[in-house]
Amino acid sequence: MSVLVTGIGELLTGRLPGDEGPEVPLLVERAAVVLERDRVAWVGTAEEARSDGLAADVHVDAGGRAVVPGFVDSHAHLVFAGDRSAEFTARMAGERYAAGGIRTTVAATRAASDEALLAGAGRLVTEMLRQGTTTVEIKSGYGLTVRDEARSLAVARRLTEETTYLGAHVVPDGPDGGAGDAAAYVDLVTGPMLEACAPHARWIDVFCETGAFDVDQARAVLAAGAAAGLGGRLHANQLGPGPGVRLACELGLAAVDHCTYLDDADVAALADAGTTATLLPGVEFSTRQPYPDARRLLDAGVHVALASDCNPGSSFTSSLPFCVALAVREMGMTPTEAVLAATRGGARALARDDVGRIVPGARADLVLLDAPSHAHLAYRPGVPLVAGVWQRGRPVLPLAGPS
Repeated sequence: MSVLVTGIGELLTGRLPGDEGPEVPLLVERAAVVLERDRVAWVGTAEEARSDGLAADVHVDAGGRAVVPGFVDSHAHLVFAGDRSAEFTARMAGERYAAGGIRTTVAATRAASDEALLAGAGRLVTEMLRQGTTTVEIKSGYGLTVRDEARSLAVARRLTEETTYLGAHVVPDGPDGGAGDAAAYVDLVTGPMLEACAPHARWIDVFCETGAFDVDQARAVLAAGAAAGLGGRLHANQLGPGPGVRLACELGLAAVDHCTYLDDADVAALADAGTTATLLPGVEFSTRQPYPDARRLLDAGVHVALASDCNPGSSFTSSLPFCVALAVREMGMTPTEAVLAATRGGARALARDDVGRIVPGARADLVLLDAPSHAHLAYRPGVPLVAGVWQRGRPVLPLAGPS
C-alpha cells in the first residue's frame, strides 16, 4: 500500500551535508512525502507533488503540522521487574546516587516469570511508541546468571532487533550475601553466559565505572563479545572521570554512553574515532548529577545521540521528547540539534542508516506533531505533542484523517 502525506507545514528529514543518497534538504517547508510499503519513496514540496501528479492508495492531510523522523532510542533497560520509587524518593531527599540499587532489580527480575517480564517490557515499548519512538535498543543486565541473562534477551528479541547483552552490568552478590568475585564473574560473562546470550543479541555492553568493572575487565568482555560476532558499546564516565571513553574510541565502538565527566583528551578521542557519544539527560534529571556538556562535544565535531536510558533506578522515563527538552534547556543544544540527536544520532549509535531519517529508501518511520515546528518539542516541554506515528509505513497511532 502507498500513502501520500501532504499539508506538512515543516518536514525535518534528518539528511545532513555529506550524506550519501538522494539530495534532500534538512528542512522542507510546505512538504509532502510518499510512503511505499515499509519505505519512504519520495520527499519534496507539496507544489512538486502536484506538478508531478503523485498519487497513492491513501492520502493523509497533515493540516500544516510538522513531521519528524521516528525517534531512535539507542539505550534502554526495559526487561526488569520490581519498583524502585523508594530509592528515587530517597535521592530527592538528599541521598547520593550510587549504582548499587541495580541489585534490588536483579532480585525481582530473577523471581519474575518470562510472561511477566515480556508484559512489563511490552508496556514500556508501547509507551515509547505513543511518544514517537519507533526504534528501541533493549539491554539485559538485571539477571546476572546464565539462565536469567539469556531469558531476558530472548524476551527483548521479541520486541526489537536491537538487543544488547549486558551481563557485565555489576558484579552480583556472592552466595554469602557479600561482594561477589569480580574475576570469576568476568570469566562467567565471557564464557558460558556469552555462549547462551549471543544467539539473542546484536551488541555487547559493559558498565565501566568505579563500583562496576575496571578498564581491563571491560576490555576482556568486549573482546570476547567481538569474537562471538557482537558489536561493542560501553557505559562510561557517568559517575566520575575514567578511562572508559578512551577505551571505546580505541576499540572503535559504535557508541559510548553517559559521557558526563569528560576531559579534553576524551573529547578529542571521540572526535577522532567517530564514536558516537550517547547522552542520557533523564539520568541527570533523576539523580541530580551535572548534565553532560553537549555543546562542547558538538563544537568539537563529535557525533552526539540522545537516549532515554529508561530503567527502574536512575532514569525511569520512556520519553525522548522529554529528553530533547532537557538537552535544549540544560545541555546547550539547539532544538534542531536535539531532535537530530534523538533520531539521526540514535541511528548512528546503532550503526543504522535506514532509520532516523526521512529520505527515499529509508524505513518509513515518521512522527506527526501537533505543532507547526519540531522546535515545539523543547518549546512546550511535557505537552503530549505526538499526534500520529507511522512505523514501517503503517499507521500505529491516530493520524489526520485519510481521504
